[in-house]
Amino acid sequence: MTRRAACGGSGRLAGYWQQRADVVVIGTGVAGLCAALAAHRRGQKVMVLSKAGDTATFYAQGGIAVVLPEVLREEGDSVDAHVADTLAAGAGLCDPEAVRSIVADGYRAVRDLVEDGARFDEAAPGQWSLTREGGHSRRRIIHAGGDATGAEVQRALDVAAARLDIRRSHVALEILHEDGAVTGVLTLNDDGPGIIHTRSVILATGGLGHLYSATTNPDGSTGDGVALAMWAGLPVSDLEFIQFHPTMLFDGHAGGRRPLITEAVRGEGAVLVDSRGRSVTEGVHPMGDLAPRDIVAAAINARMTETGDPCVYLDARGIKSFKKRFPTVTAACRDAGIDPTRQAIPVVPGAHYSCGGVVTDVHGRTELAGLFAAGEVARTGMHGANRLASNSLLEGLVVGGRAGMAAAAHASDAGTTTAAAPESTTRRALPRGDLQRAMTRYAAVVRDDAGLRSLGHALETATPRKLNSRRDFEDVALTCTAGAVMTAALERTESRGCHHRADYPDADPTMARSLVPAVVCA
Repeated sequence: MTRRAACGGSGRLAGYWQQRADVVVIGTGVAGLCAALAAHRRGQKVMVLSKAGDTATFYAQGGIAVVLPEVLREEGDSVDAHVADTLAAGAGLCDPEAVRSIVADGYRAVRDLVEDGARFDEAAPGQWSLTREGGHSRRRIIHAGGDATGAEVQRALDVAAARLDIRRSHVALEILHEDGAVTGVLTLNDDGPGIIHTRSVILATGGLGHLYSATTNPDGSTGDGVALAMWAGLPVSDLEFIQFHPTMLFDGHAGGRRPLITEAVRGEGAVLVDSRGRSVTEGVHPMGDLAPRDIVAAAINARMTETGDPCVYLDARGIKSFKKRFPTVTAACRDAGIDPTRQAIPVVPGAHYSCGGVVTDVHGRTELAGLFAAGEVARTGMHGANRLASNSLLEGLVVGGRAGMAAAAHASDAGTTTAAAPESTTRRALPRGDLQRAMTRYAAVVRDDAGLRSLGHALETATPRKLNSRRDFEDVALTCTAGAVMTAALERTESRGCHHRADYPDADPTMARSLVPAVVCA
């Protein structure tokens, strides 16, 4: 049970339970736990809020893209090569300095993770096994358990974080601030609403995949951090760039979290074909099935539109020792009644990763003093218009750790504070099913002006919702985030990266810049 206490003598705080911490981290995935551990190691009292059990980190299959020391890396690989591949995938919108900063710090961050207990697959004793994924010019992806890298990363961080104060079933409802600086977090738990007084908050809430009817994301990926930042008046950017993973398992189920078929399957030689056995990507891109994800997803969508088929197929029957190399994929396929060693795997593009988010620097700092963001919720400039495969865990490790250090320093310098109670805990929301159907119909792999405006009309029907439960909060967060995605997609009148406009099929050189849409969420 949460301790109830009087604090500051303000009558407005009556009815709220209260706590204090130096640093509050919202989220328990790779970015959140790296941040929390970094702040804890600098002597700060850290509190970690977790609303749900599963994280997107746990479900990450492919691996971590990292340039190893010269004696361990593939011949010809370098930080320069990794940066170049990332910039190419980002379709002109990456921040080159941010990309270099994060890529160059990758091996150090991975070594820290190994010190926390993570173990990666080895080709020989002391030599990590490397694979290649779409958009990469070299084999630079380290992995664990074949295709269970995220599960191993999460396991190691969970063990390391056992010393931390982690509060389960705590939903962050609002970032409280005054005079341009953070003062606390309005939070909901089983005891009702409460306030955690703090000078430093780190958003590590993950993505927004549940804007759509079907996604590779776990249930908690509801755009929380983006909404929390916008309610605090902070800019968001690049939200129109939502990456649809080309190969989500198609098993006949209509919605919810669906299994991912890792890109590493194609890296090991699997090919994409339609129901007639024709290549899906031939003639589309020089890298074929290993083109960046936006290109492959668009090619699959176009082929499904052309044929009227509900899916295409990933033929992995030529991969030797498939079950050993990809045990997670094998299990998911068998649960759906498919034997990937004997049958081609039915796949469709699925909502996967948000390339944009809360605007930060490469240390997770936002425009609000004391508020930081790291991981998928943040827009550092790393991904631009399309994320390069396996750069997500890399960014979470690097920027998560940096954000923790920066938040600890801010908390130490700023001292204690007392937050005031919020003005209101009512916001507008659409019922989740209605919202997901509208987003899936009008703002998925391909959009156009008419569809986006229809989405806007649907969002206008949102009604006031009192934030009495996690479900209430998630519905208002999804509604707010959907409005930001719609606005950004309308403003970007071109096709670039993973944003495809049917009415503007070509890239516009004058729009080779990130947009910061003006969005007000009630």
